Amino acid sequence: NAEYGVFFLLLANYYIFPNTNRSMSWFQKEIALSPKSRGCHLVTEEVTKAVSEIKNFKIGLVNLFLLHTSASLSINENCDPDVRQDMETILNRLVPEKANYKHDDEGPDDMPGHFKSSMFGVSLTIPIDNGSLRLGTWQGIYLCEHRNRGGPRRVVVTIQGQIKET
Repeated sequence: NAEYGVFFLLLANYYIFPNTNRSMSWFQKEIALSPKSRGCHLVTEEVTKAVSEIKNFKIGLVNLFLLHTSASLSINENCDPDVRQDMETILNRLVPEKANYKHDDEGPDDMPGHFKSSMFGVSLTIPIDNGSLRLGTWQGIYLCEHRNRGGPRRVVVTIQGQIKET
């Protein structure tokens, strides 16, 4: 029975990771990512520099929530820049600009930008391990800018976790 499986998993997690509420904390701030040209951009370093508070957490989760509807966040390849160029090429083939969209108040890249944003989403949750983002070896945070001129992009950063003991 699936319900018993979920209960057992929750019970097992409780015994493996008991919540003693020792040093548990929430933190939130808004950051602005620098303006980017259209395309997929690696922003891991920009995020970690802007959110130095991550280093204060032993374990936890960081949520990044982009406050825009024509850009998106993703986690993908952080090494080969060809991946970012190919991502933009694929996105433009899947969602072309000239497709007679009704919503074009802000230009031909407006509606495609909204759709691309919905494809990837505007939120990421990443584990924190001993003061660092727990990304895989080849993983990085992407800001996917879907407009020709998007401007600075605002991100709400929320951290919940256990503070390092001093």
